[in-house]
Amino acid sequence: MELIVILVILIVVALLMVGLYNGLVGRRNRVDEALAQIEVQLKRRHDLIPNLVNAVKGYMGFEQSVLTKVTEARAAAVSAGAQGVAAQAQAENALTSTLRSLFAVVENYPELKANQNVLALQEQLTTTENQISFSRQNYNASVLDYNTSIQTFPALAFAGMFGFMKRDFFDAEPEASNVPTVDLSLS
Repeated sequence: MELIVILVILIVVALLMVGLYNGLVGRRNRVDEALAQIEVQLKRRHDLIPNLVNAVKGYMGFEQSVLTKVTEARAAAVSAGAQGVAAQAQAENALTSTLRSLFAVVENYPELKANQNVLALQEQLTTTENQISFSRQNYNASVLDYNTSIQTFPALAFAGMFGFMKRDFFDAEPEASNVPTVDLSLS
């Protein structure tokens, strides 16, 4: 009889551990999927930037340093993806800042403000910035859920043994939280 009780207890504990493990795997996979969504939007932004730079290059002969900074920030952001979430977030925040300065300079050129290609690219970049923001929010919510799961009992007791490590948030700097302003009026 004692053997049956011990066996039942072991089976119940094993089932609880399997359920807990599977729940943690599901949460970890949601974090990975949410990060992949951010990367899709960032790639879209990275692909749009050379088109924007080429569209304004002819008009902005005196502003070459702004275009160079945007190009360099884009290159840094593309390469930062392999360095982890924190480095990627920092590089993307720098890219957002340089894009803001480009959009501010574009405002000084009436021909650019009226150019349909530039307007379309600015609109696409603004839409992409919004999608990045939503993707970042989803990722951070997934990370919060995952981190909470691995840091609370009973998962805390064995999460580290099975390779469940805390994930970093995709932080935006305060000044990077604003979407670049695009004035589409032809005034």
